Amino acid sequence: MSRVSIPTEATDRIVAAVEALADEVVDFTCDLVRVPTVNPPGEVYEECAHVIGDRLDRFGFDVDYVTAQGRPEHTRTHPRVNVIGTLAGARSNPRVHLNGHFDVVPVGDEWTVDPFGGLVRDGKIYGRGVADMKAGIAAAIYAVEAIRRAGVKLTGTVEVSGTVDEESGGYAGMGHLARIGRVKRGVTDAVIIPEPLNVDRICIGHRGVYWFEVTTHGHIAHGSMPFLGTSAIEHMGALLETMRRDLMPKFAERRTAVPVVPEEARHGTLNVNALHGGQPLGDVQSPCVADRCTAVFDRRFLLEEGFETTRREIVELLDAMTVQLPEFRYGLRDVMVVEPTRTPEGASVVDALGTAINGVLGREATLVASPGTYDHKHVARIAGVENCVAYGPGVLEQAHQPDEWCSIDDLVNATKVLALAVAELAGVE
Repeated sequence: MSRVSIPTEATDRIVAAVEALADEVVDFTCDLVRVPTVNPPGEVYEECAHVIGDRLDRFGFDVDYVTAQGRPEHTRTHPRVNVIGTLAGARSNPRVHLNGHFDVVPVGDEWTVDPFGGLVRDGKIYGRGVADMKAGIAAAIYAVEAIRRAGVKLTGTVEVSGTVDEESGGYAGMGHLARIGRVKRGVTDAVIIPEPLNVDRICIGHRGVYWFEVTTHGHIAHGSMPFLGTSAIEHMGALLETMRRDLMPKFAERRTAVPVVPEEARHGTLNVNALHGGQPLGDVQSPCVADRCTAVFDRRFLLEEGFETTRREIVELLDAMTVQLPEFRYGLRDVMVVEPTRTPEGASVVDALGTAINGVLGREATLVASPGTYDHKHVARIAGVENCVAYGPGVLEQAHQPDEWCSIDDLVNATKVLALAVAELAGVE
């Protein structure tokens, strides 16, 4: 995809237009925060899709609502509704796609403000999902609107989409759009995902993820005579200790050449996402030795490790446990596998954003990679569009935190950067 630098006069007009609409982009971000799109289970997705779609329609986009028909997540009670706005230029291509997910994680504890209040205070917008990533959606929409208000005509076409379920894998969101060909190689020339990676950083990919479930099987017995049973919980405890003792040091010795942030994430990691064994909590007590214990693990692996090696390492450790503990029995279930992604060297989307960051912020952009996955995986693996990065407002470490916030300065600056990058990638008449 070729790049043609935009005239300085057009650049100045676009930047001025963003500054003029700053209050609007803040207000719209607050509107999005006030729609509680909590995932799971996927609350009020359709309402939020229409809030985004109505704004796109007001700004001259052709708007299309795409439900994830055929996906198990798409149900009558929790429909998976995505929205795409298309603003046609003089030609169909270059076609630049800006994508943001509007689902948010559960609120959690320790909040001191209303998580869905859209509070603006001391130069910050507060709320669940404001950084991750409703501010990014607002920045994407208003970046394109700033180009229009500046009177700059685009040669190519721009699309802005709001999608669902990224926090749970994105298969009914961007994954679905890629599968049905709404984003695909040969049609889509560049994709920018405004995730919160800090306004002077361009994210060129992410680590891989292997979610898996291990169930240890024991032998039930009376709780007063545990010597007659085999505790699946104790065996799970032995497994967790073996992972800590034998796997963690190996991870610490491996370091990726990909610029993953923060620094600790340059190594592989393993987290226990969930753990349950024995009788359900809250039930009437029952004096039994637990004959079943299940843990869900989140293994983030490096580009250099690869999935096959990563999974084999887990299987070999589990098999070794059956030798160390003769009564150890287990089941292993793969939950989700995502290969690492990396944007190719010399990608035009990286160059365009880098130029815009330098122009807006007065400093060179830093290339980073994400410790966790995002919808880049679907753009690269399913749609086949390698010219894809993440760039948007917000601080990475704010994602999923109590009292989550995004600074207004970051929001406005990211909108400027996105507007200039879109103009360069799509071309101006």
